Amino acid sequence: MAMTMNGEVQLAASRDAVWAKLNDPEVLKACIPGCEEMEKTDDGGFRAVAKMKVGPVSARFKGKVMLSDLDPPNGYKISGEGEGGVAGFAKGGAAVKLSEKDGGTLLSYDVEAQIGGKLAQLGQRLINGAAKKLADEFFANFAKAVQG
Repeated sequence: MAMTMNGEVQLAASRDAVWAKLNDPEVLKACIPGCEEMEKTDDGGFRAVAKMKVGPVSARFKGKVMLSDLDPPNGYKISGEGEGGVAGFAKGGAAVKLSEKDGGTLLSYDVEAQIGGKLAQLGQRLINGAAKKLADEFFANFAKAVQG
């Protein structure tokens, strides 16, 4: 099952400050709902473990995240994949752009993801709702982290 999502969030911080936080594994770990582990790998990416619950399906996803098309402090592409055992898999990516706006930074994102296994059987509406909720939680947490 494929899905797309996009949005933007206004942050009260400079582009350089937002860029630094977007590349800090401790900040990302604190902001990603259910994230239990996040560490930088030698190839410039991250290894992560996150516990997720979508409807009746709960799973611990282990995966890797790669950053590409790095354009500091304007944006990057982030892509990743995770295995959740019997619950299924998730893989996808996002283009993240940072621009100056209203004395702060506007972060915009375009996400494309694919899921399979039990998760994909839950139905598009439930999956999209859960994905939007996770994204909203992440950006609310990230806005707090950026503003100190």
